[in-house]
Amino acid sequence: MDSGATMHLAVSLFPGIADPSPEPGFSRLTGFVQKAEAAGLDMVLLADSAPASGGAANSPMPFEATTLLAALATVTSRIGLVAAASTVAHQPYNLARRFASLDIISHGRSGWNATMTQAPREAANFSRPEGFSPDDFRRRSEEYIGIVQGLWRGWDADALLFDQSGGRFHDPEKMHLLDHKGGFFSVRGPLNVARSPQDTPVLVLSDLSEADLDIAARTADVILLDDGPLDGTTERYDDIRRRVTGCGRDPDAVKVLTNVAPTANSKLAALADRLEKEFRARGCDGFNILMPAQLSALDDFVDLVLPELRQRGLFRENYRGTTLRSHLGLAGGGDR
Repeated sequence: MDSGATMHLAVSLFPGIADPSPEPGFSRLTGFVQKAEAAGLDMVLLADSAPASGGAANSPMPFEATTLLAALATVTSRIGLVAAASTVAHQPYNLARRFASLDIISHGRSGWNATMTQAPREAANFSRPEGFSPDDFRRRSEEYIGIVQGLWRGWDADALLFDQSGGRFHDPEKMHLLDHKGGFFSVRGPLNVARSPQDTPVLVLSDLSEADLDIAARTADVILLDDGPLDGTTERYDDIRRRVTGCGRDPDAVKVLTNVAPTANSKLAALADRLEKEFRARGCDGFNILMPAQLSALDDFVDLVLPELRQRGLFRENYRGTTLRSHLGLAGGGDR
């Protein structure tokens, strides 16, 4: 964990969730994210709105997640913005370029949430009606993630010169072709987007099976885990840190957040106790709060739970920098 035992806090935002407010959809979402930013939360996670993930009609999803991220970046200045984007619905080069662009637009606050679970029938909208076998999906996802991260690292920090008088756009020695040829993709690179303000956008992995944990240990910046019995969280957390170390990475290079859904009966005072207990037991590095159906639920969390956490010395008073990596205490924060 970070020095000072500071808890990390994120909140998941599902664009189509029910809310009785008469305000237009984007205005409500803007208010939600600005409230989360004023509260000092590390990041907001935006759900993917790709259709046909199941047999029934989807809940209303008014905005595609990366488009929403770009819009929200213009009305916020500090909070991290993490958009889900499917490895089935996007080619890796285009996705890498999109998030690299979003990171520049947001001044280093963007992240990609990649799920390791195949959505039922999603592939049917993208020329693969039969989908992928579980093993193929896992191998394809790992290859995909490696391509995206390789493209993000294709330019050294000082590679772009923009030397108009000398006619030099970049230093060739500081540009690295990916030249990837794998089982599922062939991608030459590099990206035609400058290096990220925070070195690379933050990679968040979710919906992990046991077989996916080694992939996450090699690649992820943040791992989202479902809530479970408290007596098992410390063992799970230690296991992930061992896997990260076994990959040659600093165990603090990966932050583990537990998904927590506040109860609908407003017993929020007990939530602070529950978060403190798991955090102090070294069961995680923080929490991703899954909001109930009304966006106003964020008010209760911010007004009732956060003051308790701050009073107990568990959550910081202010942002420690301007990039998402700096909020999370990750290398490459730029302004850590």
